[in-house]
Amino acid sequence: MLLCGIDDAGRGPVIGPMVLAGVAVAEKDEQKLAAIGARDSKTLTPLQRERLFGEIIRTSSGYHIVQAAPSEIDEAVNGRDGLNLNWLEARMTADIIRALKPQQAILDCPSNNLGAYKAYVLRLLSDVAVDIVVAHRADAKYPSVSAASILAKVTRDSEIAKIQARVKEPLGSGYPADPVTVAFLKRHYEAYPEIFRKSWASYRRVAEKGSQKGLFEF
Repeated sequence: MLLCGIDDAGRGPVIGPMVLAGVAVAEKDEQKLAAIGARDSKTLTPLQRERLFGEIIRTSSGYHIVQAAPSEIDEAVNGRDGLNLNWLEARMTADIIRALKPQQAILDCPSNNLGAYKAYVLRLLSDVAVDIVVAHRADAKYPSVSAASILAKVTRDSEIAKIQARVKEPLGSGYPADPVTVAFLKRHYEAYPEIFRKSWASYRRVAEKGSQKGLFEF
């Protein structure tokens, strides 16, 4: 049986894309991913993740990576077409499953409601014969999901590095709790609008303060 583990990277940051990756592997070979060191990407250093990226690709039967730009995320968070962030991730998950064609897909579920999330993914795949397994912390339980978490994280880090090379100054991790990110946001929320998630409260606070300052200056 062909398995596919799916995980995301970058749901929470105010800067950059959200990335989902899927890693396909024969059920009998899934432990080979664990043997090369695949585990939850958050427990690995950047160098370890980068080394494992190529090893995972060589060990797996296939992989597929998709991204949602900040503008797509904003549309989902703002409820366009009935979306929210979880439903956007579900649609991206369905795209990965269609690309890799596994018999079983194991998802690191972003929703508190496992049943509702699984049902939504299955509706998106009503014409596809696939068994869906959803779990919290699946990246710590299933080697295929661990491998997917690594591909997603390395890809997102690469996208952040591209942004940093373009803006030519530190922007931090992209997370709202990062002081470097907050300082960058305050300086450049107008200069680089395409890299920010404008639906995030951290962005809205900065933009509103900027607007108020502009009114007083006028």
